[in-house]
Amino acid sequence: MSKYLIFNADDFGASTGVNRGIIESHANGVVTSASLMVTGRAVNEAISLSHDYPELAVGLHWDVWGEDERSFDTRNLAAVKDEFHRQLEMFDRLLGRLPTHIDSHRHAHRDEHVMPLFLELVEPLGIPLRGDGQVEFVGGFYAQWEWKVTTLEYISVPFLEKMLKEEVKEGWTEFSCHPGYVSPDYQAEYLSEREYEVRTLTDPFIGLTLDELGIRLVSFAEFRTDLQRCP
Repeated sequence: MSKYLIFNADDFGASTGVNRGIIESHANGVVTSASLMVTGRAVNEAISLSHDYPELAVGLHWDVWGEDERSFDTRNLAAVKDEFHRQLEMFDRLLGRLPTHIDSHRHAHRDEHVMPLFLELVEPLGIPLRGDGQVEFVGGFYAQWEWKVTTLEYISVPFLEKMLKEEVKEGWTEFSCHPGYVSPDYQAEYLSEREYEVRTLTDPFIGLTLDELGIRLVSFAEFRTDLQRCP
């Protein structure tokens, strides 16, 4: 078995700056997939960009909180189900197809009381859900593990190379990332760190390390094709 790695950029559509960072990290770097926030301020621009870059697989980034500006009780499972269907339908209306994968902003769907419902909702779609075991999820490429405390080491080239050596096993793996640029249409605690992520994700040494380790860079679209080929 080979090693297949997906670099998935969260928050596509959140802002013009986030969109720019994701596209740059895809066109000039290792990002192969992105998760679209249909609730984002720059969602229409993101959709237009996805047409310009068809090799970028686009999934759904289910979002009910944004950057703490909205209130939503995820313990109300009926509301969770309704909001899932609403955002899935919006995704289909905007892109004319199903997402290649599904995850959520701030990992909302992975809470103990929500995950069983999401597994039930996503299973008929035949696409991977982050955390369902089909693709091994690795979320260590992130610079703010303590609230409002930034440690750029965790999104540096040496740290990412270490992750590639130690955390990519045989089979399919996803590394999440959050590239972007600061822009006036978006405010968040995790903001300037995104620009540092872009620099790391587009660094040529990462591509060289992938080659040295025999890791094949793939997208969620390719994973879906693989699923259909091997029912």
